[in-house]
Amino acid sequence: MRYRRLGWSSCKVSTISLGSWLTVGWTIDQATTNALVRAAFEGGVNFVDTADVYARGAAETALGEALAPFRRSDYVLATKCFWPMSDGVNDRGLSRKHLFESVHASLKRLRTDYLDLMQCHRFDPDTSVDEVVDAMTDLIRAGKVLYWGVSVWSGTQIADAATRAAARHGYAPVTNQPPYNLLERDIENEVIPRSREHRVAQIVFSPLAQGLLTGKYAGGQLPSGSRAADDKKNSFLKPKLTASSIARAQKVADLARAAGLSPAAVALAWTLRTPDVASAIVGASRVEQLKENLAAADLDLPSDLLKALDAI
Repeated sequence: MRYRRLGWSSCKVSTISLGSWLTVGWTIDQATTNALVRAAFEGGVNFVDTADVYARGAAETALGEALAPFRRSDYVLATKCFWPMSDGVNDRGLSRKHLFESVHASLKRLRTDYLDLMQCHRFDPDTSVDEVVDAMTDLIRAGKVLYWGVSVWSGTQIADAATRAAARHGYAPVTNQPPYNLLERDIENEVIPRSREHRVAQIVFSPLAQGLLTGKYAGGQLPSGSRAADDKKNSFLKPKLTASSIARAQKVADLARAAGLSPAAVALAWTLRTPDVASAIVGASRVEQLKENLAAADLDLPSDLLKALDAI
């Protein structure tokens, strides 16, 4: 496993991190969650990502139990808030009230005294950036949070938060969490350049395009047991299963196998080819699947393969 700095901080995280979206607390049981966390840590992973809205708090609760046997200082724990957690008018967004209450609720579910990274799950047009910066700064000074970040913010929004933090003698965001993979490269245009100016790292999700880049959907097939075949968890993947995306994913798989590598390892290693990405978040429903993904952490893709992937 390799480790990179979390943005401007000196905190180091594994380049592959364990995620919990669409799996933990929902489609996998507690025993599987425990096994995945243990296998991740044994494979060198030290970074775990979740969110309060994942399975409406159940993901955090399940992770809290799975993480309990491990020494707190040995892992970096990240969660997020923004999306509604109830019908309450204040139980959503990024107001100071909601941020403080979300942090305390997440701490309880995760069975910990502090969060290494608290992330704003989306930009909130109803809350000023100053209010967000001040609330995060106070949470950090209170010892509840060590660093804060954002998720799916534009480059301009990230730069504005960093600038406002400096003006208010507060803490600037350290990370952004966007989708990023061979088929979704939008952040290269504005988000990465603006983030780089303020030493904000990317911790990317969907590096395998929700399984599309593993090559399992060749010819538009939906194998039994796959995410695409499961109506409980395929709502985000289905719109991506276009003829063009499937064809490009098949070309990636063909290149990978010709190089003696798995399509998943190549797709993950591609996202990590740039130091702008501190970590790529992987989700898994089986330990074997996770172990295969962890192999990408030590993989350097040759320049000719990178060039061919770029062409696709």
